[in-house]
Amino acid sequence: MSALYHVVGVDMGATNTAFGIVDARGTILSQNNIHTGKYSTGEEYAKVLSNAIKLLITKNNLNNEIKGIGIGAPNGNMHTGAIENAVNIPWANGRTVPLAKIITEETGLSCKLTNDANAAALGEMIYGVAKGMKDFIMITLGTGVGSGIVSNGNLIIGHDGMAGELGHVTVIKHNGRPCGCGRSGCLETYTSAVGVAKTAREYLSLHPNDTSLLREIIYRPITSKDVFEAAEEGDKLAIKVFAFTGRILGEAFCDFITFSSPQAIILFGGLSHASNYLLDPLQKAIDDNVMKVFRGKTQILFSQLKGAEAAILGASALAWE
Repeated sequence: MSALYHVVGVDMGATNTAFGIVDARGTILSQNNIHTGKYSTGEEYAKVLSNAIKLLITKNNLNNEIKGIGIGAPNGNMHTGAIENAVNIPWANGRTVPLAKIITEETGLSCKLTNDANAAALGEMIYGVAKGMKDFIMITLGTGVGSGIVSNGNLIIGHDGMAGELGHVTVIKHNGRPCGCGRSGCLETYTSAVGVAKTAREYLSLHPNDTSLLREIIYRPITSKDVFEAAEEGDKLAIKVFAFTGRILGEAFCDFITFSSPQAIILFGGLSHASNYLLDPLQKAIDDNVMKVFRGKTQILFSQLKGAEAAILGASALAWE
């Protein structure tokens, strides 16, 4: 089969990197993953990823039949093909890593790279709930908070390739939580999975007389998954944590709606599985704070694509160009 019929899409998260071979119909034929952050340098990571991709191609008998590789990565710059100061990845924090260039050298395949949330937005636009939409915002809620902004059918990437870092919009102006980006009070510090866990620990400390299932977790750090499971059991403190998180997120969304008037804001990532615990306070915050001219015009939707599928498919779209 011709090389024009297959590409590789790579979804690089702060913790895990998933990659897969995608055909021209948008079907992920085969996929695998590697750890993202355990390497000492970006070059080491790139070589491990390249070898894993080559192995997957060989296993599927597609040598010499891959058109190229597309990558969605934290702080990925579409103009340069480099990862620039990705604060949640040790080997990229404070560094610029020319990832696309290294992978091309290692695999012999052309490689294009964009921000991971941009890749998820592309995947959602082509294969998911944003299909047919020309104006929407993708918000990825994971270890950090990422965003992909689509306006008039085009990704907004800015003159330097780094536009759309909505996770680093300041939501707490005074005495906000320190963020890995160097600022304080960023949206990411409150509404990421890490932020939710931190809020839970703060609530436990501030309300010592409130009973909670979360107090039983003493041998390891509390996670956002713990908070969700406690909420599912009717834990009032856990539900309050999500109410706080949803309110912060909803108030930030009001600002996002003001500057781009999207048809929808789509939530993607592990934390989006919190469903109504997050959505109800989020929607209330929007209803209470959005400008009247925008009221009722933007839907809040959850991605229907599974796991890293949206980002793999979105990243693969880069390779067809």
